Amino acid sequence: QVQLVESGGGLVQAGNSLRLSCAASRRMFRNNAMGWFRQAPGKEREFVATISWNGGNTYYDDSVKGRFSVSRDNAKDMLYLQMNSLKPEDTAVYYCAASRLAAASTQSNTYNYWGQGTQVTVAA
Repeated sequence: QVQLVESGGGLVQAGNSLRLSCAASRRMFRNNAMGWFRQAPGKEREFVATISWNGGNTYYDDSVKGRFSVSRDNAKDMLYLQMNSLKPEDTAVYYCAASRLAAASTQSNTYNYWGQGTQVTVAA
């Protein structure tokens, strides 16, 4: 069974940092783009960051550009999201996802595997 498991969420003060991790249960994701999405209470899920299969290309939503950094370690089947200078508006459940494409993608409909999510709460 394919699994993506996120970890690293928590409660932090504004301005601080968190690092999210996503462990993939199968090596198949080594050839797939990966992404991070988030969903705040009462809002739709939104794109945060994506990385191509080999880490060569990354894209970010404008709201996190310059503060967040996505990376992957294919040898360990891991995906990461380093979040710096956190703001209260970053509060959401964060999901990692595996795309059916090799190229980085900002579109949620290109992702066919999703984790259960990890809560990030940023206090003002």
